[in-house]
Amino acid sequence: MFISEELLTCSLNSFQISLSNDQILKFDTFARLLVDYNKKVNLTAITDADGIVIKHFVDSLALLKYSEIPLRSLTADVGTGAGLPGIALSIARPDLEVFLFDATKKKLVFVEKVLYELSLTGRAVHMRAEEAGREESLREKFDFVTARAVSELNVLSELCIPLVKPGGGFSPMKGSLSEEEYNRGKNAALLLGCKLLNTRAYELPTGDRRTVLNFKKISQTSAKYPREFSSILKIPL
Repeated sequence: MFISEELLTCSLNSFQISLSNDQILKFDTFARLLVDYNKKVNLTAITDADGIVIKHFVDSLALLKYSEIPLRSLTADVGTGAGLPGIALSIARPDLEVFLFDATKKKLVFVEKVLYELSLTGRAVHMRAEEAGREESLREKFDFVTARAVSELNVLSELCIPLVKPGGGFSPMKGSLSEEEYNRGKNAALLLGCKLLNTRAYELPTGDRRTVLNFKKISQTSAKYPREFSSILKIPL
């Protein structure tokens, strides 16, 4: 084993999450592939086995404790990067149909390799989030949308919420979250049709603090959103 099975299982136990032996082996293969591919393409600064377990795998799977993802949800991971949390969710919850969005093709080549090697049903999508939000086949089609440490919450809301179907959920994963960012993000989300249900703060075994915000889509997003990315950044909601 490249990763410590004990570290993975014990850390997840603290979040009331358990994995089968097959799932643990898939996470081990995922970690090996990540370290190997990272030598060619910069996917992550975290390349030690224990760091990958805690700061990537356990952190990603904490979403299963702090958010409610209905059975067989059509799920979107926006700005997936190295496939986190999307691939981790696919391993732990094979009932989910996960779309992994990223604008960088080199990263998605890695994601596709992992999906193939692990026989996962996820789908890598080379598309910017704001383009996906305007695409008829994708707009308001997802039961659950998440993004991990991608951008400021108000910007992230405009990129992600147009993908969420009415009645669906949006649960961004953040590190530190200031009161100002929290308020801006909550207001932007409401404008886009999402109501904040709750905020869940937690600590990883390393002491790093994380936050998951759980929103519910209560109305359709206005057709004027998402805007062009330059406008989103220049005049954020």
